[in-house]
Amino acid sequence: MARAYDLTRRILVTGGAGFVGSHLIDHLLSNGHEVLCVDNLFTGSKRNIAHLHNHPRLEFMRHDVCFPLYVEVDEIYNLACPASPIHYQHDPVQTTKTSVHGAINMLGLAKRLKVRILQASTSEVYGDPAVHPQTEDYWGNVNPIGLRSCYDEGKRCAETLFFDYHRQHGVEIKVARIFNTYGPRMHPSDGRVVSNFIVQALAGEPITIYGNGSQTRSFCFVDDLVHGLVALMESPAELVGPINLGNPVEFTIRELAEKVIALTNSRSPLIEMPLPADDPQQRKPDITLAKTRLGWEPAIPLAQGLPATIAYFQSLRAA
Repeated sequence: MARAYDLTRRILVTGGAGFVGSHLIDHLLSNGHEVLCVDNLFTGSKRNIAHLHNHPRLEFMRHDVCFPLYVEVDEIYNLACPASPIHYQHDPVQTTKTSVHGAINMLGLAKRLKVRILQASTSEVYGDPAVHPQTEDYWGNVNPIGLRSCYDEGKRCAETLFFDYHRQHGVEIKVARIFNTYGPRMHPSDGRVVSNFIVQALAGEPITIYGNGSQTRSFCFVDDLVHGLVALMESPAELVGPINLGNPVEFTIRELAEKVIALTNSRSPLIEMPLPADDPQQRKPDITLAKTRLGWEPAIPLAQGLPATIAYFQSLRAA
């Protein structure tokens, strides 16, 4: 059975000072929960949770999930891991450790405490997909030795660990496969397409498109994603996942660039660069499972989410 959502809990969010984690913490606090935010600040930033300074129900702990954590909590959201290619390729060995050792340590904690744990997995487990759109039963097309493998295979191994802890030790798990997400608090130099385009457009610099811009992505606003994560966590115990969370409306990269230029009134030209290795040509979630089992689907279109994201990056430039 699903649990009563208004039951106050002490909730651990690893990677809580990151982009998605900080928005999740906002949501959990607004619903009356206590939150322990754990982050080593490799890609996260205290700026993302600065507005919560001195909040009576928030505790921050600087800690690397590659090492065991001894705390008492009622449930766990495991979001810790650099998620953009620039950041996760900076130290690929550490990226793999964060996914694998981090999963082991957080699952061990969940096992000891007998609490529910959610893994923030990724659409990258599908690799450069041969199936479009991607459904949860697709096993993926991943290069195990490429530049992106530290993240892709690390997350795949984390999913393996979650399901083995569930089968072997009875740990209550939830696995969400997160597709492209954007919104305020994205790192301005994370190398992701939305932040890249906005930063370049606001600076009047050429907007860099890899390939001819015909590759497609779907973009989910962060508030929608947070609602999906919470809905999955609150769902009946037998619904373990994996479940795709993302926006199924598809855009080409060139279309996204043109929208950003129009919304920023930029004169930035478009320039084409060679495609990075193993860059997926198509990425779009099939969210049938999320719609039918969670009653969840995105509500915020790109036309509404992009201006809010642009306004955030404008505020950074003005600071």
